[in-house]
Amino acid sequence: MNGHPISGTSAGTGRRRGRAALPALAAGVLLLVSACGGGPDRPADGDKGARDSGRVASAVSRAVVTVAPEDGAKAVDTSGALKVTADRGRLTEVTVKDDKGNAVEGRIAPGGASWEPLRHLASATGYRVRAVAEDDEGRASVKDTSFSTLVPEHTFIGRYTPENGSTVGVGMPVSLNFSRGITDPEAVEKAIEVTAEPSVPIEGHWFGNDRLDFRPEKYWAAGTEVTVRLDLDGVEGRPGVYGKQAKTVSFTIGRRQVSTVDAEAHTMKVVRDGELLKTIPITAGAPSTTTYNGQMVISEKYEVTRMNGATVGFSGEYDIKDVPHAMRLSTSGTFIHGNYWASRGTFGSANVSHGCVGLRDVRGAYDGGTPAAWMYDNSIIGDVVVVKNSKDKQIAPDNGLNGWNMSWAEWTG
Repeated sequence: MNGHPISGTSAGTGRRRGRAALPALAAGVLLLVSACGGGPDRPADGDKGARDSGRVASAVSRAVVTVAPEDGAKAVDTSGALKVTADRGRLTEVTVKDDKGNAVEGRIAPGGASWEPLRHLASATGYRVRAVAEDDEGRASVKDTSFSTLVPEHTFIGRYTPENGSTVGVGMPVSLNFSRGITDPEAVEKAIEVTAEPSVPIEGHWFGNDRLDFRPEKYWAAGTEVTVRLDLDGVEGRPGVYGKQAKTVSFTIGRRQVSTVDAEAHTMKVVRDGELLKTIPITAGAPSTTTYNGQMVISEKYEVTRMNGATVGFSGEYDIKDVPHAMRLSTSGTFIHGNYWASRGTFGSANVSHGCVGLRDVRGAYDGGTPAAWMYDNSIIGDVVVVKNSKDKQIAPDNGLNGWNMSWAEWTG
């Protein structure tokens, strides 16, 4: 009774030992069954909520995410190829980044069935896509893919004016001349954003298929800051020809200066910020070579330049190698410039030029006191020169930076 019989039984009778072990095993099984059933502190095995909860936590989401193009695709089109969709679920998150980490802006459709980028993709660029969708029970499905866009064989750029960081007059439009003719102007214009501070509506207008200008309804306000964002990289401007620019430029509008030439009165009045600065005697186009009427914008300045009539349809009539203080008003050759070859009495009394506006000057442009020198020194690119009372037609809006000769309805129509 003191423990020795157990020791003896263990040594001498194996059968009795086996019988003693069975109740212990049964107890262990009973304990395991009780644990599965919950016991006093757990829900019973028949509790449907507990079973469903366990199934949600471990089951796979029914949502299926599809990304086009397929993972690893190469030479993908920059427009129309990228799309993410969800079946048996809804998209909750889509992130697309290029190989430099820049995000691609996009939008999930109402209801979460699909996602598409808001803009075209860049060419010759790698992209990574991560998309997350949830099924109707909140279970997430994630898909990660990558692809690269095509490397274009043919490209185009837009040569822009004014220059980045420049200060220009109130008449300066944003003008882009494309190196290739554009057959999809909508796609190209969509990739260009022109904004102003203070804000003002700005619209673009195409002149032919290779020039796009932007301007507000009226001249810019003095002091306006203008920003031009060119997102042309990857834009298919014509079949098989893609833009390759991704650039931001900005410029400032300086003081407001508008000079009005009266061809009949032979005078020019220079008005800055509402104040008359100077009235200058001028000579305009002769009766056989009149000066265009209309609003013109100074687009170039040359302290001294050569003017050859042969380049603008006046073959052999003149070739002056040292025209002083010249400022271009049209592509076709209209300038406001110094004139040293006419007599002093011509200015303010007669029109004798081949269509330009002439101001008294000296040969060599060395005298800063002449009317032409004063005008040159007090003008900047983008200033406006208005010609009136000339016996000629109005200048064409695409002849120089002269879109102001179109009404706002014509410009935006």
